[in-house]
Amino acid sequence: MVKSRYLAAISVIVGVVAVSGCGSNSGSTASKDIHLDYAYYSPLSLVVRDQHLLENRGYNVTWVLSAGSNKANEGLRSKALDFGSTAGSAALVARANGSPIKAVDLFAGGEWTGLVVTKDSPITAVADLKGKKVAVTKGTDPYFFLLQSLATAGLSPSDIEIVNLQHADGKTALERGNVDAWSGLDPFIAQTIQQSGSRFIYRNPSFNSYGFLNAREDFIAAHPDVVQAVVDSYEEARKWAKAHPDQLAALLASQANIALSVAQEELTRTLVDINPIPGSAQQAVLARVEPLAVADSDIKSDEAGRSALSTLIDPTYIQQSH
Repeated sequence: MVKSRYLAAISVIVGVVAVSGCGSNSGSTASKDIHLDYAYYSPLSLVVRDQHLLENRGYNVTWVLSAGSNKANEGLRSKALDFGSTAGSAALVARANGSPIKAVDLFAGGEWTGLVVTKDSPITAVADLKGKKVAVTKGTDPYFFLLQSLATAGLSPSDIEIVNLQHADGKTALERGNVDAWSGLDPFIAQTIQQSGSRFIYRNPSFNSYGFLNAREDFIAAHPDVVQAVVDSYEEARKWAKAHPDQLAALLASQANIALSVAQEELTRTLVDINPIPGSAQQAVLARVEPLAVADSDIKSDEAGRSALSTLIDPTYIQQSH
């Protein structure tokens, strides 16, 4: 009788331990799952993906292609992504409108957007855009570049006809003559310049708002170790990219299905050899974008914009990586 009760107790204990063990393993597996984007405007993301830098650290990565900052923000907002690659301007607008994201790293700087027309266009300056059709992807850096550019000529969005198209479609619309100009993004800018003779009418690197690697706040709170691993992987990719520029261009060309010369041109403007710690330089750019975005109703209020500007950046993880 005593022996049977003893054996029964042992059986219960073993069962509890087994269940607890299963629960622990399940949680461990879940913490190893990451939903991360890659993008042709983010060369470092291509390196992290191609070299399996996170998988080699033991993570299970679901890779999702972002066609633009707007798509990355959609993924973050819907929780389809844990990390998303956007321009700083797009991250600011998303946070101001209630998307709880933080910028944890910079993946690129330089000049990846500009105003482009066809080779035979009579348009030569921003002022010439008045009354014209301009293709652009709303919610992305080319859009906020366009707003800043118009302001330099005393124009507002109401002075032009904005045709909202995804980046690649904007390039096609320009080349087909469906629009008069395009506020574009590399590698598509480099592609149309080289293959169709298109040209810039306005460039201003200071209007570009850098490439922000953003993470959801709930994910950061739950998995700070994963955030650190992702940032460390990006910095490992940056180190490799700086040492192997030719191989980086070849990788970009292969992944984006573009000519090597197009990839090489993109990399003369989209720069990975930058200070990756987000701070005052990025806030200065975003401080110029914020009132324009409020005036254009992209941000619901100036208060929301200013709050987002002061809370968007979290340099903790990239600082620990250096």
